[in-house]
Amino acid sequence: MAEKVLMTPESFDKLREELNRLQKVERPKIIKEIEEARAKGDLSENAEYHAAREKHAIIENRISELSKKINNAQVVDPKSVSKDRVGFGCSVLLYDLDTEENVRYTILGEDESDPNAGKISINSPIAKALLGKEEGDEVEVNVPAGKRRFEIEEIS
Repeated sequence: MAEKVLMTPESFDKLREELNRLQKVERPKIIKEIEEARAKGDLSENAEYHAAREKHAIIENRISELSKKINNAQVVDPKSVSKDRVGFGCSVLLYDLDTEENVRYTILGEDESDPNAGKISINSPIAKALLGKEEGDEVEVNVPAGKRRFEIEEIS
């Protein structure tokens, strides 16, 4: 059985919308392009045909990927998550014990992560180190740049 993929309702809706668009708009459009290119004759030297087939493969792969994510989705509304401990959907204010600066991260699903905006994947090293911790706890995290030490100041 495939592992459940945590995501917010917004992320789930975006994936469903993209899947619907690919299945109902993009797939029929590319199939029509393939048929039109095929009607032009010699397929061995038909660049339009080969480009359309390649695009079709990309669309089908994305449809398959989205279908798997949607079927394995565990939708969690961040508003319903307890803020006693760090968990999915929580926003965490951290004090970096090395740089003496505050940083805020929101722990979300992989498709929602945007580290530059403070949104980190639940599978990231920092999120994994924070999960289950409480305000006041200190954590040490191994990241690609080395070890980082944080104190949890606030969970919201």
